[in-house]
Amino acid sequence: MIHLIQKYWLHITLLLLVSITTLSLWPAASLPDVPGTDKIHHFIAYAALMLPTALRQPKHWSLITFVFLTFSGAIELIQPYVNRYGEWLDMAANAFGLVCGFILAKLIVFFTDTIIRETS
Repeated sequence: MIHLIQKYWLHITLLLLVSITTLSLWPAASLPDVPGTDKIHHFIAYAALMLPTALRQPKHWSLITFVFLTFSGAIELIQPYVNRYGEWLDMAANAFGLVCGFILAKLIVFFTDTIIRETS
């Protein structure tokens, strides 16, 4: 499974970017009464976005991470124009998701390598 993600990381990442963009900018029929209730969605989306890149670690992966964070900020700036809340705390949740996605990828690689070594 990890090898498939590493092989198709770019395709998966682009699909996730399109999904995040669509879901983030789709005009909302109405705004929630309490802004800020969607932080967990932001966290999960950006952790998922980082995971394939962190597993693959392409040559310029740190630049890609910066692009993800910049993309996150751009989405937050655009959201008020499509009847959504644009919040800096959303961007913080996105950044935290990126960091946790990176850590999760490192843990997956570590434990996978450990299991492979022990079974060899």
